[in-house]
Amino acid sequence: MTDLVVSADGRCRFGARTFRCVLGRGGIVVDKREGDGGTPAGTWPLRRLLFRPDREPEPVCALPSTPIAERDGWCDDPGHPDYNRPVRLPFGARREAMWRDDRLYDLVVVVGHNDDPPLPGGGSAIFLHLAREDRAPTAGCVAFDRGDLLEILAGLDAGSRLIVEA
Repeated sequence: MTDLVVSADGRCRFGARTFRCVLGRGGIVVDKREGDGGTPAGTWPLRRLLFRPDREPEPVCALPSTPIAERDGWCDDPGHPDYNRPVRLPFGARREAMWRDDRLYDLVVVVGHNDDPPLPGGGSAIFLHLAREDRAPTAGCVAFDRGDLLEILAGLDAGSRLIVEA
């Protein structure tokens, strides 16, 4: 099993390689709360890969993969029963659109944080995804340059985990 080990200095160890990564604007947090901008500390399973098929061919990856469609969203409303779950747009509660113009979600790995079951307010939509060109902080996700994320995806196995060190 090959895990991704992320540290507060913006580095991710993966096997024998080290990659730069971008963390949440709130840094690494031990007690993740919705909207705090923190990347949750802990050990998290990697659930599945989502990819935008009009921009990316399906990458080599051992995780189950699903193409993103224009109406795909993710509920981030702690008061809604679909909190921290994928939803179809339009959607009557607070949500993120997965089909984005900025390319950040062209490749997305769903991280198993606060999802089994989701606890209201415990944080939602924690993903591995593409970094902004200026490497600006995320809202709590872990982001990588495209080439690095593709290399990581190719090296994942079904038991790979994200380990975020506090």
